[in-house]
Amino acid sequence: MAEKKNDVLHVEGGRPLNGTIKVRGAKNFVSKAMVAALLAPGVSVLKNVPEIRDVYVVSDLLRLHGVDVAFDGDKGTVTIDASNVNLADVADVDTLSGSSRIPILFSGPLLHRLGEAFIPALGGCNIGGRPIDFHLETLRKLGADVNKEHRDGIHITAPHGLHGAKIHLPYPSVGATEQTLLAAVLAEGKTELSGAATEPEIMDLVAVLQKMGAVISVDVDRTFRIEGVKELKGYTHTSLTDRIEAASWASAALATHGDIFVKGATQPEMMTFLNVFRKVGGEFDITDNGIRFWHPGGDLHPVAIETDVHPGFMTDWQQPLVVALTQAKGLSIVHETVYENRFGFTKPLVQMGATVQLYRECLGSLPCRFQQRNYKHSAVIFGPTPLTGRDIDVPDLRGGFSHLIAALAAKGPSNVQGISLIDRGYADFRGKLEALGADFE
Repeated sequence: MAEKKNDVLHVEGGRPLNGTIKVRGAKNFVSKAMVAALLAPGVSVLKNVPEIRDVYVVSDLLRLHGVDVAFDGDKGTVTIDASNVNLADVADVDTLSGSSRIPILFSGPLLHRLGEAFIPALGGCNIGGRPIDFHLETLRKLGADVNKEHRDGIHITAPHGLHGAKIHLPYPSVGATEQTLLAAVLAEGKTELSGAATEPEIMDLVAVLQKMGAVISVDVDRTFRIEGVKELKGYTHTSLTDRIEAASWASAALATHGDIFVKGATQPEMMTFLNVFRKVGGEFDITDNGIRFWHPGGDLHPVAIETDVHPGFMTDWQQPLVVALTQAKGLSIVHETVYENRFGFTKPLVQMGATVQLYRECLGSLPCRFQQRNYKHSAVIFGPTPLTGRDIDVPDLRGGFSHLIAALAAKGPSNVQGISLIDRGYADFRGKLEALGADFE
């Protein structure tokens, strides 16, 4: 990866991270709530919004469709006026192609407001196949016509409007669940979505849609029942905290023998992570204002982890934690069941001195989509091993932050290149590193 100005961080590692930082709203919710504002011809206000690149990408996409967007980064507030919506120029939309996977979620709202939508080629992190087939099949079942032959992307129309349908997801895909919710709330009739994802960010989106006037019920068997309404109104909502960012800083505290108070972190969404953090040997203290995470000294303990959909151990939690596990005494096992290509980030860790071996076998008991498919989706980590600084290329958002943690934990200098990817999900991480006493430039 070519080094660009402001896209490389020079880190001098080996120093504990100590101090207080603040985490705002969840990346995986905020962008979806912004899209939801398209459903209502009025003003919506979203609070606790982080200053991350995804927010700016979605803001630009909304503006291309005639929506007024005002983002106050200091206050963390986005005001969206979707009174006037129009179809964006194909060339303009295409300029944002590859910046985010959010455009596919514009489909339902645009079909309701305009009767058609254009979706450019999609981007996102290279962590494994994330096909949009579930999205497109959902839209078809609701009555949309999907033209995948368009040279610049996908053209979707709904000449007869959208209508309720029975939809089953063979895997509880977060994106497909969001797609169905956003498309079904204004569809005529009732929609039953079974096999749905129920992540906290999904439930917060349901809360937003309910505030807008939607009728959505949730059964304990992962089934959503949506009764279509004729119109929706704008909302005012405060985002839940980003549980991924909070856990990432917790892992950084563990890996660097540090002590970090994460203001804004909340217990309910992080209970599964907190259990594992405690088993590894980390300490935490939960307060009304946030959660303090620290390394209490002594040896860290090896663990066996299997990632899973909520309420299981989140796939986005495992990468930063793997860095800490390189310092645990003994053999740890991580079985990745959500994305097939999530362990590419471990190669630089090995080059820094870690002992990590990858396997095609399922080293766990959970049902796994990747069994017998030749993907290296299980990792064995043996520690503790000292890490030594080196040059690192950031592969993706979570892997990139994990490499940053490794550089901070390692002895000596490291050059972490491609850090603009980290900006997608970690607001002002340089400022936070400075507040925690990291040595970098």
